[in-house]
Formats: sequence, structure tokens, C-alpha cells
Amino acid sequence: MHKRLWLLAMLLPISTAMAADKKPAAPPDPTADPLMITAGFLTHHPDMKYRLLGMEAFKAKKYEDAMRFFRRASFYADKPSQGMVAEMLWNGQGAPQDRVLAYAWMDLAAERGYAGFLGLRERYWSALTEAERERAVSEGQAIYARFGDAAAKPRYETQLRRGRMQITGSRTGFAGNVQIIVPGPGGEQTIDGSKFYDPRYWDAKKYWAYTDQVWAKPRIGRVSVGEVEQVEELPPAPSSRVPETTPQIDAPEPDVPDEPAPVNP
Repeated sequence: MHKRLWLLAMLLPISTAMAADKKPAAPPDPTADPLMITAGFLTHHPDMKYRLLGMEAFKAKKYEDAMRFFRRASFYADKPSQGMVAEMLWNGQGAPQDRVLAYAWMDLAAERGYAGFLGLRERYWSALTEAERERAVSEGQAIYARFGDAAAKPRYETQLRRGRMQITGSRTGFAGNVQIIVPGPGGEQTIDGSKFYDPRYWDAKKYWAYTDQVWAKPRIGRVSVGEVEQVEELPPAPSSRVPETTPQIDAPEPDVPDEPAPVNP
């Protein structure tokens, strides 16, 4: 039986997701620029890095690999990846089907109130039995403890601080006229430092504002063999049903498959 997957706006380029927004434009999607990736941008942005690897594995129908990559991205506060873990659990892709855990993960993806994730969370909730709902609320606490923002944001911010320390003039937060040189088979290429070191990618407060801008009201499509149709959003409940729990900031990272070697542009 063919299973249809509700894919979130994470499968669209950020620039596309923002096209209809009247607010000031978000910076370009760095994962869409091969030169940025080759220059090592993703080294200190594990949310983007492992979401991208998860998307590639998913498109190749390597669902178990995709699940592991999405879980690693989720460990670093990536809400789209948390939504994909939920969707895959709901549909039994990359792991045995588990609607209870799927709801808990989608509740987590909706933690910041992003509209698309909230709508999907409510669809899940409406499909659960009373017994499943009780289990979802209970089992969701362990997921929040390890992957919720209270644990995931601090560990991600550590990654950003390490990256900023490598920036010329990082103590003042200014990259000056830095040029990043990227060697390749066709010769050296350069990236302007103002693009690579845009503070919206490196300053934690600005980074979270950037991600909120991109994902607060994402487009949602139902995708099956490349076909997309717009789906009606349901009015969501405003807050998580999972009780607060003690964050496990120092929890171990989820394991991932061997990563493909980077390719120079």
C-alpha cells in the first residue's frame, strides 16, 4: 500500500518559503549555496547540516539513514527535522510505525508555535485514542528532556560561539574585509566575509529570530510522487500538552550514518 507523507516547508528552499512574505527578507538559504557548504559553513551549523543530509537520504528512499540524520539535527533544536521524525514515525518510514511517539515528536516540533507544525500536531491528536493520548503525553517528557529547546538551544549556541571565535575580529563581532578562499579542482574561489559571517547566522539571538522568520508560517504541501496540493489548516491548540521536564543538555548525540565526502564546486 502506498503511503503518502505530509512534507513540511523544510523540503522547499528558504527563499521560496519566504517569497510571499511581506516582512523583510531572510538571508539566503546557505544550504542552497555549494560554495558556502564547501567553505565549511555547516561545521558549526549542525541543524542545517544534518537536515540537509536527512533530506538527501529521504529523497533516495534511505529512510533509516534519513531518520538518524533528522534525529541528529533535532538534537540541535531543528524544528523541521523534528517534524520529519514525527512524520516518518507516523508513516512507519525508517522505524516501526508508532503514532504515540509521532505525536510527541510533532508536539516538540510545534514547541515555538510555528503554524504548520501546530496544525499537523492537532491532526495527529485527533486521530489518537484516549489510551494513546495518555501515553503520548507521558512518553513525550523523555523526548522533551533531550530534544526540547531548553536542552537543544544551549548546546547549539555552544556551536555558534565556537564558530564565531574563528572569525577575524570576532571579539567585536565584525568580520571586516575578510575573504574566505575555497580551493577546488577549477582553482580558488572566494566568498565575501559579510555573506559568510552574516550575524544572523552566528549571533544566537539573531539566529533564533531568523529561524522564527522562516518557519513561523511555512507553506505545507501534501507530496506524493512529486504532486503537491495545498491543505487546509486546522485551528491549533496554543501550547504543548507535554508537562515540563528537566532538560538534559549534556545528553549524548544520536548516532548517524557515515557522512558522504564533501565535493568541491
